[in-house]
Amino acid sequence: MFNKVLIANRGEIALRIIRACKELGIKSVLVYSKADEDSLPVRLADQAVCIGPAPSTQSYLLIERIISVAEICDVDAVHPGYGFLAENAHFAEVCKSCNITFIGPTPEQMSAMGDKAVARETMKKAGVPITPGSNGIVDTEEKALTIARKLKYPVIVKASAGGGGRGMRTAHNDHSLVQAFHQARTEALNAFGNGDVYIEKFIENPKHIEVQILGDKYGNVIHLGERDCSMQRRHQKLIEECPSPSISPALRKKMGEAAVKAAKAVNYSSAGTIEFLLGSNDEFYFMEMNTRVQVEHTISEMISGVDIIKEQIRVAAGERLSLTQKQVQLTGHAIECRINAEDPYRNFAPCPGLISFYAPPGGFGVRVDSHVYCGYRIPPHYDSMIGKLIVYAPTRQEALARCRRALEEYLIEGVQTTIPFEQFILDTKDFREGNYDTGFIERLMKDGLFEKKTQN
Repeated sequence: MFNKVLIANRGEIALRIIRACKELGIKSVLVYSKADEDSLPVRLADQAVCIGPAPSTQSYLLIERIISVAEICDVDAVHPGYGFLAENAHFAEVCKSCNITFIGPTPEQMSAMGDKAVARETMKKAGVPITPGSNGIVDTEEKALTIARKLKYPVIVKASAGGGGRGMRTAHNDHSLVQAFHQARTEALNAFGNGDVYIEKFIENPKHIEVQILGDKYGNVIHLGERDCSMQRRHQKLIEECPSPSISPALRKKMGEAAVKAAKAVNYSSAGTIEFLLGSNDEFYFMEMNTRVQVEHTISEMISGVDIIKEQIRVAAGERLSLTQKQVQLTGHAIECRINAEDPYRNFAPCPGLISFYAPPGGFGVRVDSHVYCGYRIPPHYDSMIGKLIVYAPTRQEALARCRRALEEYLIEGVQTTIPFEQFILDTKDFREGNYDTGFIERLMKDGLFEKKTQN
């Protein structure tokens, strides 16, 4: 096992990794920006080293500074968390060249699944169902039009190196396709330094289902069931739950097996997620693989009893998975609400600033992962998520009741948060009945139902 691990991240995931390290008897070294000097991870890590000013391009994305700290502090491994450099194959390669273990997949595995177009072809060869689309990169407007007409509209243009909803545009005719093609390429180039795009048939009103997988260096791969991540706004997840209320045991088994097959196709070893789009008639298609731990890994932990971060660290240290697929027992129901510093009354505008009062909820079956506290100032430079509320109960109905109760208890003053909107979502009839898809929130916003309830 490692003696010392450097954490190349911030916020709640940095704190989550620090806690896992402490329980494994591992010393933690945290790199942080000037903007994060007062955060909880900085206070709780065994060592903390400032590596630059607030902008991530001058701190969290500077590989040479992170490696310098790793070498000075004599760490055995680096955990990238999610975001920033977590899916950067070059960073993983640099760690490897410096004899520092990267807690994640190999650079080769990351490259194979990180390029979305390459991943599609890999899955196709492995027999995992993929959405009908282009064979690889589409590099000209003329090719894009030909492919779109063959697939029949609507189609979606996607960045090959994309993520987080960036570099994605939907087209319903030739005119909108030309715009979508150029807009997606430009956005992808600016966001990822790679303007390559591909085209898929747009599945209207699908459910976004992802399967948590774990693999080790000995060819063992297991899954921990699925998460329903359909409750999204502008491709950003807001509420997740597992298991999905829309999936039968037979379909769950089928999707789990497909996810394991997908991971084995690239000899995957670490924590990861296989994402699927679920259409009508229980047809599902591979969308992408996230070669890292995800924000919502928490709810998979709750229903499986598996500490995913610890398992990820153990695998990176060369250990075998601690359990087989037959030993995985999924019980109960878990829901996660992402608490963002955003104003739902002003089109979710970011709300950085000073938290003047902070009282997280508690009680049986309630977990809060957050790096903030009363008196903490939320910086304007990063993602707006300030915490995650996770609840667990034996049934979905009990979990919904517990989640509503916990949201009522979650008191944050000084900044606006998404809590009122999430309370509104949980009270909608369709959500309570599990009748929702990826377009659910956008339809609510378009109909002005949240604003009407607020006015009443």
